[in-house]
Amino acid sequence: MEEYRVFEGQKLRYGYTTGTCAAAAAKAATEMLFSRQRVNYIKIDTPKGITLNLEVEDVSIAEDVISCAIRKDAGDDPDDTNGILIYAAVNKSVEKEIELLGGVGVGKVTMPGLACPVGAPAINPVPRKMIIDAVVSVAKANSYDGGLKVTISVPEGVEIAKKTFNPRLGIVGGLSILGTSGIVEPMSEKALVDTICVEMDVQKSKGNENLLVFFGNYGQDFAKNNLNLSISNAVTCSNFVGELLDYAVFKGFKSLLLIGHSGKLVKLAQGVMNTHSKFADCRTDILALYAMFEGATKDVGLEIANALTTDEAVKILKSEKLDKEVLRKINERIEFYMQQRVHGKIKTAALMFSNVHGVLGTTSSAEELIALQCKDKGSAV
Repeated sequence: MEEYRVFEGQKLRYGYTTGTCAAAAAKAATEMLFSRQRVNYIKIDTPKGITLNLEVEDVSIAEDVISCAIRKDAGDDPDDTNGILIYAAVNKSVEKEIELLGGVGVGKVTMPGLACPVGAPAINPVPRKMIIDAVVSVAKANSYDGGLKVTISVPEGVEIAKKTFNPRLGIVGGLSILGTSGIVEPMSEKALVDTICVEMDVQKSKGNENLLVFFGNYGQDFAKNNLNLSISNAVTCSNFVGELLDYAVFKGFKSLLLIGHSGKLVKLAQGVMNTHSKFADCRTDILALYAMFEGATKDVGLEIANALTTDEAVKILKSEKLDKEVLRKINERIEFYMQQRVHGKIKTAALMFSNVHGVLGTTSSAEELIALQCKDKGSAV
């Protein structure tokens, strides 16, 4: 497709979702079921209001069932599903309804809390509606009021799903068929935030009232190896701390423990709730500021501010014997801003660590919330 958006000064091309591909393939297969003639291109309307004309590939016309595929185009968005084929097979059935099934490479839902019920194929509500509407429109145009069976398959989805969050969300055997607008917006942060919210939905549906959160793999590894924590029910927030806290309040969690490397977590001490460096890089500046509050000279302050990493900045603080007090103040500010974001509605805590220096500090409720998460309730930080 030729729709674009501008992101960070670059012209980036839109793509279309797995849901759009599935709906287009189903529509094309249904047309061929009635016409018995090959369809080379198929038009499909997306919820975003963009109409696409997509090439139909790998057509198989048998007596009872028609199968074809649409190739996924993610545009300029980095996406493991880009270029793969999404298949639909359609055949008539004796039932007076449209039956939508998941074939090879479409995941099966095994845990509550998702948009699809347990036991159903992981075809989200908007793509499901797109598929059914597309098939029904063709059936009506051919004056057919009987039943149809539609099976969506993604042969490459079995392997690709292993790289996604699906196994953690209880979706087994393949990918989810996704898309709320039908269109992939390149470099969209909304998709990442939506994934975080889904992870939290799953935890809530499992009865988990106390969230354990990491920015990414560093925090998970540190928690397992140093704090004796199980990470099986953890949520990964990437850089989106503000959205994480907002949704935790909305879902009614009782507590949230955030464990993070100093390079990201220290930014919260200045109220920065998106920790990506493109929004703010105040890591060493705030450490330098609080060091000078505690009596560091201007030269030491400049040395800390100019440090390339927080590990290097902490090393300077330690050499000046300022680390304990500075990090205590930093953690106080982290607690203040986390509680400000949730308006005091849930208990929050944070633990800051470094792979070089170990635990660098905790907020006041951290040990209490760590105890809730520990395999061994008697263990301590």
